[in-house]
Amino acid sequence: MMFKFLYPSHLFSFLNKGISIISAIIIPFLFLSLIFALLISPQDYIQGDTVRIMYVHVPAAWMTLMCFGMISFLCILTFLFKTKNTILLYKSIAPIGLSLSLIAIITGSLWGEPTWGTYWVWDARLTSMLVLMFFYLIFIFSYKFISNQNLSLKVCTGISVIGLINLFIIKYSVNIWPTLHQTESIKIIGRTTVDSSMLLPLSMMLLVFFLYCALIFLMKYKSEVIRIKKKGLKKI
Repeated sequence: MMFKFLYPSHLFSFLNKGISIISAIIIPFLFLSLIFALLISPQDYIQGDTVRIMYVHVPAAWMTLMCFGMISFLCILTFLFKTKNTILLYKSIAPIGLSLSLIAIITGSLWGEPTWGTYWVWDARLTSMLVLMFFYLIFIFSYKFISNQNLSLKVCTGISVIGLINLFIIKYSVNIWPTLHQTESIKIIGRTTVDSSMLLPLSMMLLVFFLYCALIFLMKYKSEVIRIKKKGLKKI
């Protein structure tokens, strides 16, 4: 019972409040962030206005990595401690991560064409991001189409652990196999090479993406809880 707080019956009372709060602030903050990203932030001295794709591409890429990391953690948690109530959590996160990976790949291609002269190259970073999208697809298919819950959990855990390795490949690929994709410009430890005039709107857009993901997660989780309650199930 150490994870009792994760049971739908305990979380359900917080869902409506969370959805209401995020819904109230996300739209005005989105408009404010877009003003900074599209109007106030300067052009890049080489890329011009094309650099503004960064304000969608980078947050989407970061958030899809975070989503898969959370999925891996939840799968391992469920597998080790048999906390089956956490299954709803990773089922609610996976579709969000998939959509974000698709956004990251599409915006990266759109950014690459004027920058590199091509929409796609089999660059280490691009290829590993594409692999991540397929990990999401296989993961979702596994829990949707494997009816045996124990087998589904084992398969999902295996996929998430292997996919976790891919996250490290994505993270360090530009340093190990430097090709067309630029190396890291923003570092938690070390010197960040992005100017503050661009870093501020980028941070704001990252917060917008985070709020959006949180909103969709809460709505998805709520719908799953309602579905289970309608079926009269006491446990997942």
